[in-house]
Amino acid sequence: MTGIAYAADAAPAVGGGFGAFIPLILIFVVFYFLLIRPQQKKAKEHQQFLSNLKKGDAVITSGGLYGTVTGLTDTVVTLEIADNVRVKVARAYVIGPEKAAGSDASAEGASCKIGGG
Repeated sequence: MTGIAYAADAAPAVGGGFGAFIPLILIFVVFYFLLIRPQQKKAKEHQQFLSNLKKGDAVITSGGLYGTVTGLTDTVVTLEIADNVRVKVARAYVIGPEKAAGSDASAEGASCKIGGG
């Protein structure tokens, strides 16, 4: 039985040293163009939106609050969410303009009926 093992030739090298890394490089390139690059572009656009905020802009927060910007500092945005109701929100939690959220109902026009009334 050991005679057969001695008679067999050594297995041929597949692709050499660099050829073995080509599939890994291709996978990284695909991940870069499909995942990493679009995420960086979106983060850059969000950072630009936050730096261009000004009083009077209608925005939505990541917590789901719709409001109008009434005050700004470097890290805090003051939003008016109803008449004479203002909340302070960290600037990073403002996710975008109110129009981009796809909201057709305004804060005044929205209603909720609880129960069978």
